[in-house]
Amino acid sequence: MDPFDVKGRTAVVTGAARGIGKAVADLFAARGCTVARLDVEAGESILTCDVADEPAVEAAFKKLGRIDILVNNAGIAVRKNALEISREDWDRVMAVNVSGTFLCSRIAARSMKQHGGGAIVNLASIMGFSGGLFPNPAYQASKGAVVNLTRALALEFAPFGIRVNAVAPTFVRTPLTTPIFSNPELLDKVMQHTPLGVLPEVEDIAAAVLFLAGPAARCITGVTLPVDSGYLAR
Repeated sequence: MDPFDVKGRTAVVTGAARGIGKAVADLFAARGCTVARLDVEAGESILTCDVADEPAVEAAFKKLGRIDILVNNAGIAVRKNALEISREDWDRVMAVNVSGTFLCSRIAARSMKQHGGGAIVNLASIMGFSGGLFPNPAYQASKGAVVNLTRALALEFAPFGIRVNAVAPTFVRTPLTTPIFSNPELLDKVMQHTPLGVLPEVEDIAAAVLFLAGPAARCITGVTLPVDSGYLAR
């Protein structure tokens, strides 16, 4: 048996228009999975949906029918320090990164429960375990919440055969990290905290998500897997 076989399953990937979400959706599709791509931005093959809007999420998932895999990738960042970030920006980061993950998970879990189980993979971050290199308290707090929400849902959903895990990337070149990768001084600081000397690409994160979603991880739940080139080892 192929330990990474997801052929014939239905997966929902949020934030799938670009970056890590697109890489995950593309990999799952290439492996024979039927993929529903959700994103707040309209685009080809995209089901437009704001994951922080519960009625919109309910309506989107209702169109999909059975769900075997959910990848909670949708996320935003507002890179302002604690003294400068507005309450509105703080609330929006929490709404998308935390509430969106929660809402999508519980709606998908209802379908999974009816069909004998499934797998949920959340996108956390090394910032969920670390104070970070740059002031970004809203994002860091939200990803810490995702790490523990992963544990909580893993325990709650385990009796239904639903596994819940997360992947915690380091800095990955995506539209979200353009301010870092476009600034040589900031990127140099990142590399000083990267023992392997190479940062992962979106395909590396997608491979970790595939592992956690597939039969190779059938006895793994409640875990957050860093893909961080050694960042958290320090």
